[in-house]
Amino acid sequence: MPNPFIRKLERRFQLSEADRQALIQASTKVRHVPAGEDLISEGDVPDHVFLIQRGFACRYKILPNGSRSIVAYLVPGDMCDLHVAILGQMDHSIGTLSPCDVVAIPRETVEDLTTNFPTLNRAFWWAPLVDEATLREWLVNMGRRPADLQVAHILCEVLVRLQAVGLATENSYDLPITQVDLSDTAGLSNVHVNRVLQELRGQGLIVTKGRHMTIPESSA
Repeated sequence: MPNPFIRKLERRFQLSEADRQALIQASTKVRHVPAGEDLISEGDVPDHVFLIQRGFACRYKILPNGSRSIVAYLVPGDMCDLHVAILGQMDHSIGTLSPCDVVAIPRETVEDLTTNFPTLNRAFWWAPLVDEATLREWLVNMGRRPADLQVAHILCEVLVRLQAVGLATENSYDLPITQVDLSDTAGLSNVHVNRVLQELRGQGLIVTKGRHMTIPESSA
């Protein structure tokens, strides 16, 4: 399988062969992580940057009542918290939502890539800016959109992000997350999310078969 991180960056940057080889070399040590495990927890001091090669992970926080709030999805090609070392410690946790293949890249390697490869340096600043733009959409989603549009937006966002790394067709993809995960993302009850999904299916806006999601009228 082509390196999804390289594929993602090459949609925006013209990488040289040296750039590509440096990224390939940095991401050779792949670790399989089962679903439901933390890659790093809130309060930990990060010494690696995590690159998702396969599967879905998320950023999340645990509220005082024990409930979970998912604040971002991480899909193949996403590099987690490139510049978090500046903060000293994690203010959230990163956990797997499905079985994942993950690369833990030492901070020293990231610093070497940004120092010696100017295009990668720009790319490594660009990627968090895209994450911030996505987060702003999530804030609008949570604050102003009704439940059906919240869930629809999340499903369409995942489609576009997976298309960017060659893991979705024009209108369909595999979605390896649960209804509970969607509930913790949208801030809705599991029952409410179930009702919304039924409504979207009933209107022909989504078609689901197992974990496969199709959005027939997608204009992405």
